[in-house]
Amino acid sequence: MDLERNKQTVLAFYEAGLNQKDFETASKLIGDRYVQHNPKIADGIEGFEAFARQLREDFPALRAEVKRIFADGDFVIAHVHGVRVPGQPGTAIVDIFRLDRNGKIVEHWDVMQPIPEAAENRNGMF
Repeated sequence: MDLERNKQTVLAFYEAGLNQKDFETASKLIGDRYVQHNPKIADGIEGFEAFARQLREDFPALRAEVKRIFADGDFVIAHVHGVRVPGQPGTAIVDIFRLDRNGKIVEHWDVMQPIPEAAENRNGMF
């Protein structure tokens, strides 16, 4: 496994698919079989296409900023600050991707937590 290549693929996927909402470019980073574990998104390239279309329509200014990224074997884990609408606190996200031997994304999991207005500590979520 080329860990650095896999991290760069995931970063390119965020930029194209989420920040630019460019399905055509992002789809080139997805393998032949794409398994989605987020229950609100369908499996396959068609599921990602519908998700990207929804983002373009509902949240055209959405931004995903990768704060940390790790690779282990064929997995890439990203700690992300997602903001759907500028000015809102957004969401802390951990995305897990599995890539195939060709460096294509073939599986995705995520865990999301809204960022509260106030916290019991000053550590921040990132």
